Amino acid sequence: MDCIANKENTGWGITIFYNMVEHLATRVIIFLSYVALTFGNRESTDQDAFRTILTKDGDRYKCISINQQPSLRHPLLTNHKIQMKPSSYPVELYNRSLSAVNNSLAELPTISCPTGTIPILQDIKGGSTNIFFHTKNGDERAEVAGAKINDDVYGTSVSINVYEPKVKEKTKDISTSFAVLLNAQNKSHLEAIGAGSIVWPSFRGDTFARFHISWMDRTHSGRVQCYDHECPGFVQVGNIGLGGRILPVSIYNGPQYQINVLLFKDPNSKDWWLATGNTLIGYWPSQLFTILKDKAVSAFWGGQVAGPTVQENFPEMGSGHPASEGYGKSAFMGDIKIVDRNNKYAKPDFHKSFAATSKKKCYSVDSFGQDESGLHVYYGGTGGCKCSS
Repeated sequence: MDCIANKENTGWGITIFYNMVEHLATRVIIFLSYVALTFGNRESTDQDAFRTILTKDGDRYKCISINQQPSLRHPLLTNHKIQMKPSSYPVELYNRSLSAVNNSLAELPTISCPTGTIPILQDIKGGSTNIFFHTKNGDERAEVAGAKINDDVYGTSVSINVYEPKVKEKTKDISTSFAVLLNAQNKSHLEAIGAGSIVWPSFRGDTFARFHISWMDRTHSGRVQCYDHECPGFVQVGNIGLGGRILPVSIYNGPQYQINVLLFKDPNSKDWWLATGNTLIGYWPSQLFTILKDKAVSAFWGGQVAGPTVQENFPEMGSGHPASEGYGKSAFMGDIKIVDRNNKYAKPDFHKSFAATSKKKCYSVDSFGQDESGLHVYYGGTGGCKCSS
């Protein structure tokens, strides 16, 4: 199912009815001249208010008014009042470091939009692809490797080791390194939110690691995901460019880079917020959800490959090397903590957590454990195995 919302009609239309009386025709000409002058001035104002920014990587972002962003076209968000910040943050948000030893932070794309505007990526080529935890949808199939917890979760923080795994070009296949929170009432009703790095050749015609968000919109039947601003729902408040390139990325047996992702629920509004480090990106309003509105009942941190042709020749996951190769050679999720019902960080219950892979001959997990910084796990694989493997 296509989750792209119908665009609103933003054009200006003028219909004039008049008879053939000569003096009325003259009045109409005067009126039209006034309208042309009025709307000509309005157009100039719009051009002054908005800006198009071209990044050094060739991405083109349009800065639009925060009050005119796509999310506000969602039927459940009619008359929604934008929240610029949550009512409270999880305890320790500003006084704890998520950075692992010997790692450096990669930079998410920050777009210098004017105050009161947000960046929207233009010229998107890709289409929807299923990414959430091992789901099937028609001819698509996802395979995963990473860590999961089955417990009440009100948020999570994680350090995501960023690589650029190889994915077949000219397909809609993807390879992700993602953090996901979900709540499933049954097999046919699953709501989820997530964020992380995706290599997605059909999205912009390249094989870069890009920062994406995704969620399951309950107004759509089946397991259909929405990405970034692909369909209305996510309310952006910061200048992080969704869909933009992450730089630098980790090098096999070389420097390692990571991004820090925080997902958490505002205990008052019940909105689900997304931040990186101390920077707020935006939120999913609580009105979008039913079963996820209160809490998540499981979380996943790891890699996933998905798309219409992955079963023919699986793409790489993580660093493109097995999890057993360890630090500097295989990708990891580290410093994993959850947010509890009291809005405090907590180490995940290790007895309710596990590491797993859905296709052992292709992708592996290793070194799953817990320390004072939280859970950690290595994951990934070379891909290339066949469906029968």
